[in-house]
Amino acid sequence: MPELPVLDHGAVLAAVTPADAIAHVREAFLRHRRGEWSMPPKVYLDSPPHGDFRAMPARGNGLAILKWISSFPGNPAARGLPAVMGVVCVSDAATSQPLALLDAAAVTALRTGAVAAVAADALAREGARTAGIVGCGLHGAWAARCLAAAGYGPGVCHDPRPEAAEALAAELGWRTGPLAEALACDVVTCVTPGAEVVVDVKDLRPGLHLNMLGADGPGKAEATVGAVRSCALFCDDWVQASHGGELTGAVEAGLVTRDDVTDLGAVLAGGAPGRPGPQAVTLFDSTGLAIQDLAIAVAVLDALRAGRVEAQRVSL
Repeated sequence: MPELPVLDHGAVLAAVTPADAIAHVREAFLRHRRGEWSMPPKVYLDSPPHGDFRAMPARGNGLAILKWISSFPGNPAARGLPAVMGVVCVSDAATSQPLALLDAAAVTALRTGAVAAVAADALAREGARTAGIVGCGLHGAWAARCLAAAGYGPGVCHDPRPEAAEALAAELGWRTGPLAEALACDVVTCVTPGAEVVVDVKDLRPGLHLNMLGADGPGKAEATVGAVRSCALFCDDWVQASHGGELTGAVEAGLVTRDDVTDLGAVLAGGAPGRPGPQAVTLFDSTGLAIQDLAIAVAVLDALRAGRVEAQRVSL
């Protein structure tokens, strides 16, 4: 068997520009909607009290992938390790031959950032431009970069760690500000650990669009149940969002049902309406899909084959 390319964190991020990530993730939603790409349900493996592992398979574009990734929130403080670590295994869908191993944290950052821009383009009101970023870690930074690449800005960066907000704002030519200023922007993207609420009913304004990216498991939420119920609701996947996303609390309280929520893929494909009107408040709940990871894997392999990025090589 030939040597297997291995792309580490830096190589994955160097292989895909924000604009490429946006285009590939948008196409992934469309292909999945058309039935061209398949995605079995995500599998969670708890590892109490530390966190959980997630297995995420998908197939399309001649490839089959499995993302094996973790969420261990205590890692940074307790062990000096990232909270999110893992690997994406990429195989040929026709022969099963392994084609590459990719750093899963970088793939996740790219697709998380990209979907913020895809959702904003589909759901934000016409003329929306200013962008608020709440949470300026790895994923928040890539959300900001992708939004900037999609034409949003200037922006306001907010994070409890001033240095994180300042670094991101300096990179993009945006500014830092308190939470209230970030929430006052046209498009607000929340990328926090989901342990504390950052959006309440009082923060909602006519014409606002919210990207809620932090609640990716049971018990996490970035908005109050009342705030969620007050919005026109959209999600990446109902099953995931209703059981471990921003919608979960409102669903469990009996305030939101399947009929109240529209899939982003349906909006992108023209099969469902998006924003109800310019005064509506729209909320997109992103729990993260394997088809998005597949989209980034396709982009990375394209870059590798074109010689735009180098990989380490290992023998199996």
